[in-house]
Amino acid sequence: MLLAIDTATRQISLALYDGRRVLAEHTWRTAQQHTVELAPQTALLLRQAGIEPGSLSGIAVALGPGSYTGLRIGLGFAKGLALAQCLPLFGVPTLDILLHALPGSTERVLALLEAGRGRLIVGAYFWNGRRWMPEGPPRVLDAAALLAEVHPSTLICGEWDAIRPDELRALQGRATFASPSRSLRRAGHLAEIGWERLQRNDADDPATLAPLYAGQLEGRL
Repeated sequence: MLLAIDTATRQISLALYDGRRVLAEHTWRTAQQHTVELAPQTALLLRQAGIEPGSLSGIAVALGPGSYTGLRIGLGFAKGLALAQCLPLFGVPTLDILLHALPGSTERVLALLEAGRGRLIVGAYFWNGRRWMPEGPPRVLDAAALLAEVHPSTLICGEWDAIRPDELRALQGRATFASPSRSLRRAGHLAEIGWERLQRNDADDPATLAPLYAGQLEGRL
């Protein structure tokens, strides 16, 4: 049984996965209450599924990019639980979780996360015939810079609801948008990615595993 934890932005998601099915999943939007919500909601998820922490076989956690507070709390919690229960830990880039929900396509994808102050974390991806591949590292952009990134046949997914209505209208004239359900970053997808790595014994070292904060991308504007 693998526990997946994603606190990269104001959207938090938890899931339990046994390799065949998602036994439980909880996704919600927090008012910056990661500290007080994460541990109780994780305990509730385990209790509702009838799973003891000692029955877990691994933990997958979103590594970022994302907010400082969310990533620090999520990764700290995941590391503490992994060390306490002697579990392998799997760090997964936040945008990879979003792309895992999308089917293969000839469209270029721009995956978005909130970065605060009217800015967005943007990752560009293309389909190589087997999986989504990044065109380069994610960047922090404002809406005007994002508009310049939109090419013909561009699909936008993720936290595009953070874009101002007037800016969103300009983008809607040039790109297509994934539905809200496919733009929702779900821990069930994070769990599937983590499970694949569990089968390969491809765990990270909790002592050196570090998050990628939005502030670390500022130089990539």
